[in-house]
Amino acid sequence: MTIEVLRPHMVTKVWGGEKLAGLKGLKDSTLLPLGETWEVSRHQDGPSLNEAGESLENSLSFEQLPYLVKFIDTTDNLSIQVHPDDEYAARVEKSSGKTECWLILESDPGAGIYLGFKEGITKEQFKKCLEDKGNLSELMVFYPVERGDFFFVPAGSIHAIGKGVTLAEIQQSSGVTYRVWDWNRMGLDGKPRELHIEKALDVINFAPEDNTGETFKARNNVFREKSGSLIHHRDFTVDFYCLHGGEELTLGNKSERVASLMCLEGGLIVQDKVLNSYQCALLPFKEEVTLMAKEDSSQQTIVLHIY
Repeated sequence: MTIEVLRPHMVTKVWGGEKLAGLKGLKDSTLLPLGETWEVSRHQDGPSLNEAGESLENSLSFEQLPYLVKFIDTTDNLSIQVHPDDEYAARVEKSSGKTECWLILESDPGAGIYLGFKEGITKEQFKKCLEDKGNLSELMVFYPVERGDFFFVPAGSIHAIGKGVTLAEIQQSSGVTYRVWDWNRMGLDGKPRELHIEKALDVINFAPEDNTGETFKARNNVFREKSGSLIHHRDFTVDFYCLHGGEELTLGNKSERVASLMCLEGGLIVQDKVLNSYQCALLPFKEEVTLMAKEDSSQQTIVLHIY
């Protein structure tokens, strides 16, 4: 069995732009403003395609692929939002929950993310800010970000990716998002986007211990290291490797899940396939695979192994 270089599902967003389209060589203006590319996905809202043009939704089960891999790029702030955990999502949405993690790839000067509450913020203060139509971001911690920064976002964590950020996201295969506040803007259809206040209040983690940098496993510039583990969750494990031109790496996968590669920078040769920056591939199930950083790459090759 050979690797499968995947074709992503494209998602236009009011906060998206043109950068992802340029990075991926897309010229279709109907895809703009492009906010997300769902690179490894069997989710019904946006399955990616294998090399034969087949949807991963049809070729893989949820148990085989319980995670979803995206690139995200922002020209404006995302809504302030929260995702439910598995118990609430199963009961209310007939879905899995949505825990996710972010690896920052590029950021504009001063760009950052909103993640968790400032110390001392209570549910009552949050509800009053909602009632007063206040700026909810003022209740949240703002983390300035740079290339290589990493954050874990457990279900129940209030968050918003700020403008001017490009990142890789690995999450549970769920599309359940509860918007709490959308910066008083209109959607692409010229109408306010739907909010989900009651459900959000059901699931937001207000406890101080759930709103710390330790909880979010915040790390700066992981690329200073040659390799390492970013996160281990029930539905996904993420490791990273930084390779120089011509350097080889052999990866194994003993998990019952299908593994994937996410090329962030540079280029890879895997078996007889080439994987360029901002491309992803599925690996043969339970087989070892050897990959090599392209010798003619002018930059370090950085790859994520997700399984």
